[in-house]
Amino acid sequence: MIARVGDDGELVLGRGVVIPASEVGLRMTTSGGPGGQHANRTLTKVVASFDVTASRALSPAQRGRLVDALGPVVRSSASRFRSQSQNRSAACEQLAVRLSRALEARAPRRATRPTASSRRRRVDEKRERGALKERRRPPVED
Repeated sequence: MIARVGDDGELVLGRGVVIPASEVGLRMTTSGGPGGQHANRTLTKVVASFDVTASRALSPAQRGRLVDALGPVVRSSASRFRSQSQNRSAACEQLAVRLSRALEARAPRRATRPTASSRRRRVDEKRERGALKERRRPPVED
């Protein structure tokens, strides 16, 4: 599934799942790390949050899958860029990717038969282990 951020800020998760921008909360804070006076004043770090339980854009099954995988509130933050707009788009992109990955329905694994070489390896290891234990025993007197 390809996740992206739409032109108007909505999260397009693929397969017809679109989360409107009104359901994504954005909070701006100061970025951490070293810097001068300017770094302590600019609000460049962006935290994007999405309340899964309050969303009306998702079906109940999708909501349940997201809550099981990620919890009731999903957050993503970005502070690697110096501009707030770049961090905003990066945080929303990360949030969209996390949500789309959690919504993917993974096929259950089907058990397969062991290969001939793996069965041979298993028997050889058992034989070696038995021989090791046999060498530890005290010698038997005739």
